[in-house]
Amino acid sequence: MTYPLDPALFTDDMKLEPTRAGFGRGLRAAGEADERVVALCADLTESTQMHHFKEAFPHRFIEIGVAEQNLVTVASGLARAGKIPFTSSYAAFSPGRNWEQIRTTIALNNQPVKIIGSHAGIYTGKDGATHQMLEDIALMRVLPNMIVIAPGDSVEAEKATKAMANNGKPTYMRLAREKTPVFSTEDSPFEIGTAYVLREGTDLALMGTGTMTAKLLEVATELAKHGLEAEVVHVPTIKPLDNKTILYTAKKTGRVVTAEEAQIAGSFGGAVAELLTEKLPMPLLRLGMQDRFGESGDPAELFPLFELDPASMAKNIAAWAKVTHRYHQ
Repeated sequence: MTYPLDPALFTDDMKLEPTRAGFGRGLRAAGEADERVVALCADLTESTQMHHFKEAFPHRFIEIGVAEQNLVTVASGLARAGKIPFTSSYAAFSPGRNWEQIRTTIALNNQPVKIIGSHAGIYTGKDGATHQMLEDIALMRVLPNMIVIAPGDSVEAEKATKAMANNGKPTYMRLAREKTPVFSTEDSPFEIGTAYVLREGTDLALMGTGTMTAKLLEVATELAKHGLEAEVVHVPTIKPLDNKTILYTAKKTGRVVTAEEAQIAGSFGGAVAELLTEKLPMPLLRLGMQDRFGESGDPAELFPLFELDPASMAKNIAAWAKVTHRYHQ
Protein backbone atom coordinates (compact mmCIF):
# COMPACT_ATOMS: atom_id res chain seq x y z
CA MET A 1 0.00 0.00 0.00
CA THR A 2 1.38 3.40 -1.00
CA TYR A 3 1.72 5.87 1.86
CA PRO A 4 2.32 9.46 0.69
CA LEU A 5 4.58 11.50 2.96
CA ASP A 6 4.30 15.26 3.25
CA PRO A 7 6.87 16.65 0.78
CA ALA A 8 7.67 19.46 3.25
CA LEU A 9 8.79 16.99 5.92
CA PHE A 10 12.22 17.90 7.35
CA THR A 11 12.43 21.06 5.24
CA ASP A 12 12.18 24.69 6.30
CA ASP A 13 8.49 24.53 5.37
CA MET A 14 7.71 21.51 7.55
CA LYS A 15 4.34 21.81 9.25
CA LEU A 16 4.22 21.46 13.02
CA GLU A 17 0.93 20.98 14.87
CA PRO A 18 -0.20 19.21 18.06
CA THR A 19 -2.03 15.94 17.52
CA ARG A 20 -4.76 17.26 19.81
CA ALA A 21 -5.57 19.89 17.17
CA GLY A 22 -6.44 17.14 14.70
CA PHE A 23 -8.71 15.55 17.30
CA GLY A 24 -10.58 18.82 17.72
CA ARG A 25 -11.26 19.06 14.01
CA GLY A 26 -12.15 15.39 13.74
CA LEU A 27 -14.61 15.48 16.63
CA ARG A 28 -16.49 18.41 15.15
CA ALA A 29 -16.62 16.62 11.79
CA ALA A 30 -17.87 13.46 13.47
CA GLY A 31 -20.57 15.50 15.18
CA GLU A 32 -21.64 16.98 11.88
CA ALA A 33 -21.85 13.52 10.33
CA ASP A 34 -23.81 11.83 13.13
CA GLU A 35 -26.14 13.49 15.65
CA ARG A 36 -25.58 10.62 18.08
CA VAL A 37 -22.04 11.90 18.77
CA VAL A 38 -21.83 13.65 22.14
CA ALA A 39 -18.86 15.05 24.04
CA LEU A 40 -17.99 15.11 27.73
CA CYS A 41 -15.02 16.89 29.27
CA ALA A 42 -13.38 17.11 32.70
CA ASP A 43 -12.93 20.89 32.83
CA LEU A 44 -10.19 20.95 30.16
CA THR A 45 -12.28 21.85 27.13
CA GLU A 46 -9.84 24.13 25.31
CA SER A 47 -6.72 22.22 26.36
CA THR A 48 -8.07 19.03 24.85
CA GLN A 49 -9.50 20.93 21.83
CA MET A 50 -13.05 19.81 22.60
CA HIS A 51 -14.21 23.44 22.53
CA HIS A 52 -14.69 23.21 18.75
CA PHE A 53 -17.42 20.62 19.31
CA LYS A 54 -18.88 22.60 22.21
CA GLU A 55 -19.22 25.73 20.08
CA ALA A 56 -20.86 23.85 17.23
CA PHE A 57 -23.14 21.61 19.30
CA PRO A 58 -23.67 23.16 22.76
CA HIS A 59 -26.67 20.92 23.52
CA ARG A 60 -24.59 17.80 22.86
CA PHE A 61 -21.73 18.84 25.13
CA ILE A 62 -21.55 18.07 28.86
CA GLU A 63 -19.05 19.71 31.21
CA ILE A 64 -18.53 17.13 33.92
CA GLY A 65 -15.97 19.11 35.89
CA VAL A 66 -12.95 17.73 37.71
CA ALA A 67 -14.55 14.35 38.28
CA GLU A 68 -12.89 11.83 35.99
CA GLN A 69 -14.60 8.77 37.48
CA ASN A 70 -17.95 10.41 36.81
CA LEU A 71 -16.77 11.41 33.32
CA VAL A 72 -16.52 7.85 32.07
CA THR A 73 -19.45 6.37 33.97
CA VAL A 74 -21.83 9.01 32.59
CA ALA A 75 -20.38 8.35 29.14
CA SER A 76 -21.04 4.63 29.54
CA GLY A 77 -24.66 5.34 30.39
CA LEU A 78 -25.01 7.57 27.33
CA ALA A 79 -23.50 4.82 25.17
CA ARG A 80 -26.01 2.34 26.58
CA ALA A 81 -28.75 4.81 25.61
CA GLY A 82 -27.56 4.81 21.99
CA LYS A 83 -25.21 7.79 21.91
CA ILE A 84 -21.59 7.82 20.72
CA PRO A 85 -19.77 9.53 23.61
CA PHE A 86 -16.29 11.04 23.43
CA THR A 87 -14.61 11.89 26.74
CA SER A 88 -11.53 14.03 27.12
CA SER A 89 -9.08 14.90 29.87
CA TYR A 90 -5.36 14.74 30.45
CA ALA A 91 -4.12 11.17 30.15
CA ALA A 92 -2.65 11.46 33.65
CA PHE A 93 -6.23 11.67 34.93
CA SER A 94 -8.09 9.63 32.33
CA PRO A 95 -7.16 6.77 32.27
CA GLY A 96 -4.67 7.52 35.06
CA ARG A 97 -7.23 8.30 37.75
CA ASN A 98 -10.35 6.48 36.57
CA TRP A 99 -9.03 3.18 35.21
CA GLU A 100 -11.29 1.08 37.43
CA GLN A 101 -14.41 2.87 36.18
CA ILE A 102 -13.22 2.47 32.58
CA ARG A 103 -12.67 -1.22 33.20
CA THR A 104 -16.01 -1.90 34.89
CA THR A 105 -18.47 0.42 33.17
CA ILE A 106 -16.99 0.61 29.67
CA ALA A 107 -14.71 -2.33 28.82
CA LEU A 108 -16.57 -5.01 30.77
CA ASN A 109 -19.88 -3.91 29.30
CA ASN A 110 -18.34 -3.39 25.84
CA GLN A 111 -19.81 0.10 25.56
CA PRO A 112 -18.56 2.18 22.60
CA VAL A 113 -17.15 5.08 24.63
CA LYS A 114 -14.22 6.97 23.09
CA ILE A 115 -11.64 7.94 25.71
CA ILE A 116 -9.24 10.69 24.71
CA GLY A 117 -6.09 10.99 26.84
CA SER A 118 -4.49 14.30 25.94
CA HIS A 119 -1.09 15.64 27.05
CA ALA A 120 0.37 12.12 27.09
CA GLY A 121 4.08 11.35 26.85
CA ILE A 122 7.22 13.46 26.93
CA TYR A 123 5.81 16.30 24.83
CA THR A 124 3.89 17.38 27.94
CA GLY A 125 7.21 18.99 28.87
CA LYS A 126 7.39 21.46 31.72
CA ASP A 127 4.34 20.10 33.54
CA GLY A 128 6.74 17.45 34.81
CA ALA A 129 6.56 13.82 35.85
CA THR A 130 3.08 14.01 37.39
CA HIS A 131 1.54 15.02 34.06
CA GLN A 132 3.84 13.15 31.66
CA MET A 133 1.62 10.10 31.42
CA LEU A 134 3.85 7.26 30.23
CA GLU A 135 1.86 4.26 31.46
CA ASP A 136 -1.42 4.79 29.61
CA ILE A 137 -0.70 2.45 26.69
CA ALA A 138 0.06 -0.42 29.08
CA LEU A 139 -3.01 0.35 31.20
CA MET A 140 -5.40 0.42 28.26
CA ARG A 141 -4.14 -2.36 26.03
CA VAL A 142 -4.58 -4.89 28.84
CA LEU A 143 -8.33 -4.24 28.96
CA PRO A 144 -10.48 -6.74 27.01
CA ASN A 145 -12.56 -5.12 24.24
CA MET A 146 -10.47 -1.92 24.26
CA ILE A 147 -8.97 -0.50 21.05
CA VAL A 148 -5.78 1.57 21.55
CA ILE A 149 -4.62 4.22 19.07
CA ALA A 150 -1.62 6.57 19.03
CA PRO A 151 -1.81 8.79 15.92
CA GLY A 152 1.47 9.90 14.37
CA ASP A 153 0.47 13.48 13.63
CA SER A 154 -2.47 15.89 13.64
CA VAL A 155 -3.70 14.87 10.19
CA GLU A 156 -3.89 11.24 11.25
CA ALA A 157 -5.49 12.18 14.59
CA GLU A 158 -8.34 13.83 12.68
CA LYS A 159 -8.83 10.69 10.57
CA ALA A 160 -8.62 8.45 13.62
CA THR A 161 -11.28 10.47 15.46
CA LYS A 162 -13.71 10.08 12.57
CA ALA A 163 -12.96 6.35 12.38
CA MET A 164 -13.47 5.93 16.14
CA ALA A 165 -16.94 7.46 15.87
CA ASN A 166 -17.93 4.63 13.54
CA ASN A 167 -16.16 1.58 14.99
CA GLY A 168 -18.75 0.62 17.62
CA LYS A 169 -16.07 -0.32 20.18
CA PRO A 170 -14.55 1.04 23.38
CA THR A 171 -11.53 2.99 22.13
CA TYR A 172 -8.65 4.90 23.70
CA MET A 173 -6.57 7.48 21.84
CA ARG A 174 -3.50 9.23 23.28
CA LEU A 175 -2.58 12.73 22.15
CA ALA A 176 0.39 15.05 22.61
CA ARG A 177 0.38 18.60 23.97
CA GLU A 178 3.15 20.25 21.94
CA LYS A 179 3.54 20.70 18.20
CA THR A 180 5.06 17.74 16.35
CA PRO A 181 5.99 17.18 12.68
CA VAL A 182 3.17 16.45 10.23
CA PHE A 183 4.49 13.62 8.04
CA SER A 184 1.26 12.34 6.51
CA THR A 185 -1.08 13.96 4.00
CA GLU A 186 -4.81 14.02 3.39
CA ASP A 187 -4.20 11.18 0.91
CA SER A 188 -2.26 9.00 3.36
CA PRO A 189 -4.35 6.00 4.38
CA PHE A 190 -5.62 5.36 7.88
CA GLU A 191 -7.63 2.40 9.08
CA ILE A 192 -7.94 1.17 12.65
CA GLY A 193 -5.82 -1.97 13.00
CA THR A 194 -3.51 -1.26 10.07
CA ALA A 195 0.23 -0.48 10.10
CA TYR A 196 2.01 1.23 7.22
CA VAL A 197 5.47 0.89 5.68
CA LEU A 198 6.81 4.43 5.17
CA ARG A 199 10.28 3.50 3.99
CA GLU A 200 11.60 0.26 2.50
CA GLY A 201 14.70 -1.36 3.97
CA THR A 202 16.49 -4.68 4.34
CA ASP A 203 18.87 -4.56 7.33
CA LEU A 204 16.50 -3.89 10.22
CA ALA A 205 12.99 -2.65 10.94
CA LEU A 206 12.20 0.54 12.82
CA MET A 207 8.65 0.35 14.17
CA GLY A 208 7.18 3.48 15.71
CA THR A 209 3.88 4.52 17.19
CA GLY A 210 2.52 7.98 17.81
CA THR A 211 4.89 10.91 17.54
CA MET A 212 7.97 8.67 17.47
CA THR A 213 7.40 7.63 13.86
CA ALA A 214 8.56 11.00 12.51
CA LYS A 215 11.74 10.68 14.56
CA LEU A 216 12.35 7.20 13.16
CA LEU A 217 12.26 8.57 9.64
CA GLU A 218 15.17 10.81 10.66
CA VAL A 219 16.89 7.85 12.32
CA ALA A 220 16.63 5.82 9.11
CA THR A 221 18.39 8.58 7.17
CA GLU A 222 21.18 8.66 9.73
CA LEU A 223 21.55 4.87 9.79
CA ALA A 224 21.99 4.87 6.02
CA LYS A 225 25.24 6.75 6.63
CA HIS A 226 26.39 3.71 8.62
CA GLY A 227 25.50 1.36 5.78
CA LEU A 228 22.24 0.20 7.38
CA GLU A 229 19.10 0.33 5.26
CA ALA A 230 16.21 0.52 7.72
CA GLU A 231 12.58 -0.18 6.96
CA VAL A 232 10.28 2.25 8.80
CA VAL A 233 6.85 1.00 9.85
CA HIS A 234 4.24 3.30 11.35
CA VAL A 235 1.93 1.51 13.81
CA PRO A 236 -0.84 3.92 14.87
CA THR A 237 -3.04 1.13 16.23
CA ILE A 238 -1.37 -0.60 19.17
CA LYS A 239 -4.37 -2.84 19.81
CA PRO A 240 -5.25 -4.70 17.72
CA LEU A 241 -1.79 -4.93 16.17
CA ASP A 242 -1.46 -5.40 12.45
CA ASN A 243 0.23 -8.78 12.90
CA LYS A 244 0.51 -9.41 9.17
CA THR A 245 2.47 -6.25 8.37
CA ILE A 246 4.66 -6.46 11.46
CA LEU A 247 5.57 -10.11 10.90
CA TYR A 248 6.20 -9.56 7.19
CA THR A 249 8.64 -6.71 7.85
CA ALA A 250 10.25 -8.57 10.75
CA LYS A 251 10.86 -11.64 8.60
CA LYS A 252 12.18 -9.49 5.77
CA THR A 253 14.69 -7.54 7.87
CA GLY A 254 15.58 -10.01 10.61
CA ARG A 255 15.95 -7.39 13.37
CA VAL A 256 13.31 -5.15 14.95
CA VAL A 257 13.50 -1.89 16.89
CA THR A 258 10.42 -0.34 18.50
CA ALA A 259 10.16 3.27 19.67
CA GLU A 260 7.57 5.02 21.81
CA GLU A 261 7.38 7.90 24.28
CA ALA A 262 5.96 5.59 26.92
CA GLN A 263 7.14 2.90 29.32
CA ILE A 264 8.52 0.00 27.31
CA ALA A 265 7.08 -2.43 29.87
CA GLY A 266 3.65 -3.50 28.68
CA SER A 267 3.29 -0.77 26.07
CA PHE A 268 3.91 -0.81 22.30
CA GLY A 269 7.32 -2.48 22.57
CA GLY A 270 5.82 -5.06 24.89
CA ALA A 271 3.04 -5.79 22.41
CA VAL A 272 5.53 -6.36 19.59
CA ALA A 273 7.70 -8.50 21.87
CA GLU A 274 4.72 -10.71 22.68
CA LEU A 275 3.89 -11.13 19.00
CA LEU A 276 7.45 -11.95 17.93
CA THR A 277 8.00 -14.34 20.83
CA GLU A 278 4.92 -16.34 19.86
CA LYS A 279 5.17 -16.18 16.08
CA LEU A 280 8.69 -15.30 14.94
CA PRO A 281 11.36 -15.08 17.69
CA MET A 282 14.15 -12.69 16.70
CA PRO A 283 16.34 -9.87 18.07
CA LEU A 284 14.31 -6.95 19.37
CA LEU A 285 15.46 -3.60 20.77
CA ARG A 286 12.79 -1.59 22.60
CA LEU A 287 13.34 2.17 22.84
CA GLY A 288 11.23 4.22 25.19
CA MET A 289 11.08 5.06 28.87
CA GLN A 290 13.24 2.59 30.70
CA ASP A 291 11.42 2.11 34.01
CA ARG A 292 11.62 5.75 35.05
CA PHE A 293 9.35 8.73 35.36
CA GLY A 294 9.57 11.89 33.30
CA GLU A 295 11.04 15.23 34.33
CA SER A 296 10.15 18.87 33.98
CA GLY A 297 11.71 20.54 30.97
CA ASP A 298 11.32 21.55 27.38
CA PRO A 299 10.77 18.54 25.07
CA ALA A 300 13.89 19.58 23.13
CA GLU A 301 15.84 18.95 26.34
CA LEU A 302 13.95 15.89 27.54
CA PHE A 303 14.20 13.71 24.44
CA PRO A 304 18.04 13.79 24.43
CA LEU A 305 18.01 13.23 28.20
CA PHE A 306 16.02 10.03 27.72
CA GLU A 307 18.04 9.15 24.56
CA LEU A 308 14.90 9.29 22.43
CA ASP A 309 16.03 12.03 20.04
CA PRO A 310 17.01 10.92 16.52
CA ALA A 311 20.77 11.31 17.08
CA SER A 312 20.79 9.23 20.25
CA MET A 313 18.52 6.56 18.82
CA ALA A 314 20.60 6.25 15.64
CA LYS A 315 23.78 5.88 17.69
CA ASN A 316 22.31 3.23 19.98
CA ILE A 317 20.65 1.31 17.15
CA ALA A 318 23.83 1.25 15.09
CA ALA A 319 25.79 -0.07 18.09
CA TRP A 320 23.13 -2.72 18.74
CA ALA A 321 23.02 -3.80 15.10
CA LYS A 322 26.80 -4.17 15.07
CA VAL A 323 26.67 -6.94 17.68
CA THR A 324 23.26 -8.42 16.84
CA HIS A 325 22.88 -10.93 14.04
CA ARG A 326 19.86 -10.87 11.80
CA TYR A 327 17.31 -13.63 12.17
CA HIS A 328 17.16 -16.11 9.33
CA GLN A 329 14.28 -18.55 9.15
